[in-house]
Amino acid sequence: MATNQHFPEVSDVLPYPVYFRLSDYQAHQQFEYQTHPWGQLTYCSTGVMEIMVDGQRYLAPPQYAVWIPPETLHDGYIRQDVTFHSAYIDASLCPLLPAKPCALVLSPLLKAILADFAERKVTTPVSTADQRLAQVVIDQLQLAPCSRNYLPGSDDPITKALLDGLQADPGSNRSLADWAAQLHVTERTLARRCQRELGMSFGEWRQRQRFLAALPLLERGDTVQAIALELGYSTASAFIAMFRRQSGDTPDQFRRNLRCKQNSIEVTSSAV
Repeated sequence: MATNQHFPEVSDVLPYPVYFRLSDYQAHQQFEYQTHPWGQLTYCSTGVMEIMVDGQRYLAPPQYAVWIPPETLHDGYIRQDVTFHSAYIDASLCPLLPAKPCALVLSPLLKAILADFAERKVTTPVSTADQRLAQVVIDQLQLAPCSRNYLPGSDDPITKALLDGLQADPGSNRSLADWAAQLHVTERTLARRCQRELGMSFGEWRQRQRFLAALPLLERGDTVQAIALELGYSTASAFIAMFRRQSGDTPDQFRRNLRCKQNSIEVTSSAV
């Protein structure tokens, strides 16, 4: 059962042009629609958050962030436990950043700064050193590759039918030619529609979908071999190679990092 609540609120004036927050949320929480006068960078270091921004659905897995410009209507839904990073950026700095909502590929440097601030519980950069790091965050965001979405959808009837079929069975290994025959188009036509509608190939979309499908299975404790077979891979090594391409970590590294974060949360909770 989803619970409705507001995103963490700050007064209408940020305490510093770049303000950072770190929150841990449990699965199945629904955040109400809202807008605010600053830009917001949303990044989940664990888990996946689903955000509706200006009527479009975005997914935020660990290697991507979602950029929400100022005064843009958005809400969120948490499908699984997440560690949720936010950077609120004053509107005066936002002309340097994308004018429309998008998914941003996070550089290792940007993720390291966000992780450092989170570990030290820095929200408002007070020291000169932290203010310099906050400026580096802005610099890195300007350089970050912008994507329409990590896992985009489509209103095109043929492409949508393909995506619905893939979502219904992430482990299916049906080829693009098989799908084309079912949808009564040529393989070449279907490949072009994927590239035009999704901004990526059929194979890349299916890999991203399988990566997202793997995250809750890893968190649940399923073995890598079992997950690989469930998601259509003939060997665990093929699944591991895909997972590393998508996240930069192996499945076991992802699981270790998740346990470390959960242990840290438990220690903090018990201390309180």
